[in-house]
Amino acid sequence: MHQSTKLRSLSLSCPARSTDDMDSSLGGQETEKLPRPCGSNLGRSRGIRTHLSCLSQKSDSLSDFSTLQNDAKHSQALKRLTAEEARRWARSFDLLLSHKYGRSAFRAFLQTEFSEENLEFWIACEDYRKTRSVNKLPAKARRIFQEYIDVQAPREVNIDYPTREMTKRNLQHPTLSCFDLAQLRVRSLMERDSYPRFLRSQIYNDLLSHTQKSPC
Repeated sequence: MHQSTKLRSLSLSCPARSTDDMDSSLGGQETEKLPRPCGSNLGRSRGIRTHLSCLSQKSDSLSDFSTLQNDAKHSQALKRLTAEEARRWARSFDLLLSHKYGRSAFRAFLQTEFSEENLEFWIACEDYRKTRSVNKLPAKARRIFQEYIDVQAPREVNIDYPTREMTKRNLQHPTLSCFDLAQLRVRSLMERDSYPRFLRSQIYNDLLSHTQKSPC
């Protein structure tokens, strides 16, 4: 047997010894203690791996056309959608957002990326600008800010600090335009990042196939 192979065999057969055993075998000489793994850190690591696994499974389950077909609201929309309408969404992001069923399909896609709060915030801002009663603005503005913009908000959108602070100041005297900058930032993010992926997604391509096969 080769000498290096013998050494590896001896090393593997040697029983593991604790640092305390090493101390006693050295006649009480002080040795530097080796750090022991922290139980809480190991538990946290296992928790993170479990969470990521769950996210992956959820993403896989939503990544195809079935998420639209199985949802009652989306399923009704599909029955009224024509192939020409679906193809038009690829021409511009504005055409997608302006179409009721386009927003439904885009929302289903954003759910696969766990970023549907961006579209929900955009819709909330659109609804906010339609508010007719000035007396309702403060409460509606505060609710939108707490839901989407405030630090650690339940559905916090990804905007920069200056935009968040400016929007916060706007709430002191809310107007119909106090969310305009934040809405623009989120819209630009969706158009730049999510929209191109949506057009390449299985959801959109399956939807095109479905509408082309549907009777006129």
